[in-house]
Amino acid sequence: MKVAIVGASGYAGAELVEILTKHDKITDFQLLVSEGSASSGRLFSELYPRLQSICDKPLQPFTSSWLASNQDLDAVFFATPHEYSQQWAHEFVTAGIKVFDLSGAFRLNNVEDYPKYYGFSHQHETLIDAAIYGLAEFNAEQIKKADIVAVPGCYPTASLLGLKPITSNGLNQPDGLIVVNGISGVSGAGRKAALATSFNELSLKAYNVLQHRHQPEISQECGQQVIFNPHIAPFKRGLLSTVTLNLKAGVTTEQVEQAYNNAYANTPLVRISKSWPQIDDVAGSPFASLHWQYDPGKSVLVVSCAIDNLLKGAASQAIQCFNLNIGLDSHYALANAAISNVSAQGVNS
Repeated sequence: MKVAIVGASGYAGAELVEILTKHDKITDFQLLVSEGSASSGRLFSELYPRLQSICDKPLQPFTSSWLASNQDLDAVFFATPHEYSQQWAHEFVTAGIKVFDLSGAFRLNNVEDYPKYYGFSHQHETLIDAAIYGLAEFNAEQIKKADIVAVPGCYPTASLLGLKPITSNGLNQPDGLIVVNGISGVSGAGRKAALATSFNELSLKAYNVLQHRHQPEISQECGQQVIFNPHIAPFKRGLLSTVTLNLKAGVTTEQVEQAYNNAYANTPLVRISKSWPQIDDVAGSPFASLHWQYDPGKSVLVVSCAIDNLLKGAASQAIQCFNLNIGLDSHYALANAAISNVSAQGVNS
């Protein structure tokens, strides 16, 4: 299959490139950046030397003329700013090219939310209606048939993996308070240098409390209103989300356990851990590690989920959706490679 990555110079784009070099169903992929990008014309391996001799492809400027001459693509991955994705995704879908968008351009169902949370007025409401939310563990059947997939954000991914087994089974207290605390490494802010995400300036802080754009996304997909408190911390990559909520009176520990076991019995990339997960459990891998604890007397459940924000929170999740869409298992080319990498690290240590 032939694919393209628009926004290949960024962190999530680079992770996509590395995965695609190992994906044996991909016969060719092209790497693109915006027309005015300083990376245009450079070799990908100049930006990411760890992939020298693995991917030495040039970063091409994306233009309408480039698209006109590349109508034989099977799929495109957008790792671009939100407004850029909504501007161009329509052109690919019209050309019959499947779109996997890692931005937030098609995640929210209500077109009126985009000016408030993303700062632009959406011009393609029909694509919002057509887009399938790409949480592979829950929406696999819809993703298989989709022409456009809205790949979830990193915070919503970790939060929803903890929440959806409960809310989809109606175990939570209706209209009860749901508090989501998330902590992300600085790579979640993107590759462009900024004082606010500098290691020399940052310790640990909350930001955009009660107004973060991922709050409506999490609420929409779990079917309940949540309070979302994002934090940023001085580590490169990884994300931890801890959710606290009240369950219905009388819900037992056995019911909670069954809900999680049923949800993830056949999902190799989501692991239910016997202890509270930490970033090092998942950094550099496509896995999510999840642990929960329930107090039946207080009807309070706490669940924590750790992911790599650039992989399960972006690139590897996009590949899961791509795999499903072309008839493969969602973890194809992901789980075995990740396990091999972990094994190799163990040998080397």
